[in-house]
Amino acid sequence: MRRRRSGGLSDEAEVDLTPMLDVVFIMLIFFIVTASFVKEVGLDLSRPAGGASAKTVTTSENIFIQLSSDGRIFIDQRQTDFGSVRANIERLHAERPKGSVVIAADGGSLNGLLVEVMDQARLAGVENISLASEVN
Repeated sequence: MRRRRSGGLSDEAEVDLTPMLDVVFIMLIFFIVTASFVKEVGLDLSRPAGGASAKTVTTSENIFIQLSSDGRIFIDQRQTDFGSVRANIERLHAERPKGSVVIAADGGSLNGLLVEVMDQARLAGVENISLASEVN
């Protein structure tokens, strides 16, 4: 048996994809150009050096807190854990009501720890919180 080939038109329709590719490339260029203008908002924070080791404070009215680069917290030259920071600040603030809290953070310490210690000092009722750059 022989198959017949029709010499007429074929039933298959062809789709020209060129206009669709043009639209895709134009959209790609548009998104690349607009994405380059988006700038994320952030803070560049460079803290001063200091607070590397426990040092003496000459003023007896202030409550001195040091944060080391390895996450240790010193309150008036005594190492404390984070859970007892608020209680120690409340006790020292009751003894020295005119004093303020002075926080000296080491350059390698974590920013989150600094903010959490400042929050604990605020919760302890201290209004005057200062950041020290260097302690001699």
